[in-house]
Amino acid sequence: MDAFREINLELGKPTADEAIRRLTFELHHSKSMQVKVLKIIHGYGSTGAGGRIRIEVRRYLEGLKRRGQIQGFITGEQFSIFDESTRNAFSVCGELRRDRDLERHNNGVTFILL
Repeated sequence: MDAFREINLELGKPTADEAIRRLTFELHHSKSMQVKVLKIIHGYGSTGAGGRIRIEVRRYLEGLKRRGQIQGFITGEQFSIFDESTRNAFSVCGELRRDRDLERHNNGVTFILL
């Protein structure tokens, strides 16, 4: 059992709907594997103006959090030792301390706490 998984939703250049369907599958699969944190690579949009997949993924995650289906999520921009939710996530999954995106303020990734 790994406490941490990383999934690249950008592979194959999916539409936002396809990316959400894959994310739903990966969330269920990761929970069944008792993964604690799922890192999603969704990109930030090739235009630099936001990226539809990133926007839709985060909207979807807000809904899951509201309904109690996930513990929460940390955007790549927030992923810092100075962020309380990041520090709390370290206690759940120490592997996050070594993630290459720590302190990079990468808006192309999101960490989901299952």
